[in-house]
Amino acid sequence: MFVIQTSQKSYRIVHPHTGNTYSVAEKLQENLLRKGHSVSIEKIIALQDNQQDVQKIVLERIPQISGYDALIFGAPVRGFSLSPVMKAYISQIPSLQQKKVVCYVTEFFPYPWMGGNQAITQMTKICEAKNTKIIATGIVNWSRYRDKKIAVVVEEFSKLLSS
Repeated sequence: MFVIQTSQKSYRIVHPHTGNTYSVAEKLQENLLRKGHSVSIEKIIALQDNQQDVQKIVLERIPQISGYDALIFGAPVRGFSLSPVMKAYISQIPSLQQKKVVCYVTEFFPYPWMGGNQAITQMTKICEAKNTKIIATGIVNWSRYRDKKIAVVVEEFSKLLSS
């Protein structure tokens, strides 16, 4: 998982599981840097990544979000659901008030209804409970059309975060 913090200060928070989510984060970073943003990527790493109980997940470190105007949360779909590590991280954030927030998930299956829709809905609800409104979401399926889907997500997110 990762968070991309951006703005003229930007930050991405990512929980990479296989590298797919992180590769999307890197493409977002490249695009936002070209547009003049200050961008950093923070990985979320759990001490035991196979833990399903969000309450029992211990994070190696918790990226801080203060000082950033925008956040991009990226996580893989695990078991047709949002990664428990990302759930644990967002649950520990005190507030997302006054932050631009966009979210995306990556999944192996070719159709969003095979876990992506449920995962992005879960991420949206958790973030909105932290006092923010999500300005965009994206689902990247690791199918033969993934490059096109990545390009669409990168362009849409970059445009929204630059306005």
